[in-house]
Amino acid sequence: MSECQREKEHACALERAIACMPTEEGIEAMSGAFKAMSEPSRLKILLALTQGELCVYHLVQAVGGTQSAVSHQLRILREGKIIRARRDGQNVVYSLADGHVAQLLQTAYEHLSCKGGEEDA
Repeated sequence: MSECQREKEHACALERAIACMPTEEGIEAMSGAFKAMSEPSRLKILLALTQGELCVYHLVQAVGGTQSAVSHQLRILREGKIIRARRDGQNVVYSLADGHVAQLLQTAYEHLSCKGGEEDA
C-alpha cells in the first residue's frame, strides 16, 4: 500500500470515524431500515405518507396495487418502526413514524436532482 499524502488529516478523520461508528447491532438496525424503505412499493407508500396520514383504501389509490399487497407492505414498515398506525373509528390510519423518516425521504429526493461533480478516483 502506498503512503498517504494527507496522513495527518486522514488520521484525524479515521479517529472520528471509529469513534462515531455504531455497534454491529446498530449497523444491522440501520441496514434493515434502509432495506425496508428501499423496496419500490414501500417507498411509494412512504412518499405518499409524507403528505399526511392515510388509510389503506387511500394508500391503494395513491400507490396502486391491491389492498392485500399494500397491507403486507404496511406490516413490514410498521415492524421496522418506520410508520405508525392508529385506529380511527373502523379505519386504521398510517403515518410516518417521525420527522427523521420524512427528512431521509426529502434528502433522497433532493439528491436525485443534485448535479454535484464526483472526483475521479
